[in-house]
This record gives sequence, C-alpha cells and structure tokens, in this order.
Amino acid sequence: MQYAWLIWSLILIGVWLAIYFLLDTKEKKREMFVVSFWTSLLGFTEPIFVPEYWSPPSLFDLAMKTGFDVESFIFSFGIGGIAVIIYELIFKTKHEKMNYHEQHSPKHRNHLIALLSAPFIFILLLAVTSINPIYIAIIAMIGGGLFSWYCRPDLKKKMFTSAVIFLGIYFIYFFTLIAMYPGYVEKVWNLKVVSGILIFGIPMEELLFAISFGFIWSSIYEHITWKKIN
Repeated sequence: MQYAWLIWSLILIGVWLAIYFLLDTKEKKREMFVVSFWTSLLGFTEPIFVPEYWSPPSLFDLAMKTGFDVESFIFSFGIGGIAVIIYELIFKTKHEKMNYHEQHSPKHRNHLIALLSAPFIFILLLAVTSINPIYIAIIAMIGGGLFSWYCRPDLKKKMFTSAVIFLGIYFIYFFTLIAMYPGYVEKVWNLKVVSGILIFGIPMEELLFAISFGFIWSSIYEHITWKKIN
C-alpha cells in the first residue's frame, strides 16, 4: 500500500489527459491547464489534513515526515482542471467577454469579496474552531460557492451541474482505490475523528468534498477572467 496514493493520483492524471484531448478548442484546453496549474498549489495545504484527517503512505514517506507529499500536488492538479472544464466538455459551450455594463452591475461590486470568501472562511474557522479541517474545507467551499453564485448568477447552471457531474466522476474514481487496495480506507483515513460513515466504502466526507469542490471550482475561471458562457 506504500504507493497507493501515488498510483491513485496518477490515475487521475490519466482521466485529466483523456478529457483534455477531447476538448474542441485551444481556449478550453488553456482554461483547463491554467486552472489545474494554480489548483496544484493547494498541495501546500496538505499538512493541515495530515494526520488530523488522514495519514497516507506516500513517496519517500514524505507525508508522515513533513506533512507534504508529491501526490497532493498531482491530485490537486488533476481535480482542478476536471472540475472547471467537465461542464464545457459535455455541453459544448463557448466563452464571451462580459461588457462594461455587465462587469459593473450592482452584484459584481462584490466580485473580489466573492473570490476571497472561501479562503477567508477557511482561515477563520481554522483559527477559531477545533473542527476537523475536512469539514472546514467543505464549509468554506460551499460558502464561497454561494457568494460566487450571488455575484455571478449567470454561472448557476454550470456550478450546480458541475457539482453533480464531478461528484459522479469522483465516486467512480474512488472505487478504483477500493478495488485496488481493499481495506486502504480503514487503514489510512482517521475515521474515528470524523463521521465514520462509509457510502459504498467511501468516506462520506470525501463525497461532500467532491460536490462542494465541483460547485465552487467550476466557476473560478469565468469569475476571475470576467467571461460568460454561451
């Protein structure tokens, strides 16, 4: 089981590559890669979750020695691009730059607040509560997603649809881990300090993470670049 986390992360990159080569425009490919690149930096948050949420055996045993591991950066790269682009792959959309009046509508005055709300909520709850960090991450992403929805209601369909689609992909993806390494979840996840609820062998928290991540991350590119979907 020493390399399960690495293999599992690399499988995700395989899914990422399959989606990338199915995209029909250079703009969508660029969107996927750029968002993946910046999302990979979330790998730096891994020490917050190890060992409070889980303790994965990692390459060179880095996770247990330092809190960091190579796999987290690979995993974060993969989920970022998939979450942001999967809607556009299925529904064949295209982007259009928002005009001056759209960018300066009353709701868009909260543009920066909406973008910073998730990290603000996460840092605040991490500082003032003893809640397990996985729940803090879920709350922050849901809260940030709701702020984004308020600021950019035109992205509502993409956000909700992407949340459901990404949940489905993640659910199937997680089964590859269970199939390859029976008992891995019980050994690696700190189930005693979270709900302990397994849904078809998958920790409930992982599914909540997937749907909340798909909800907020699917809108991040349009929100930052002031683009809308047609």
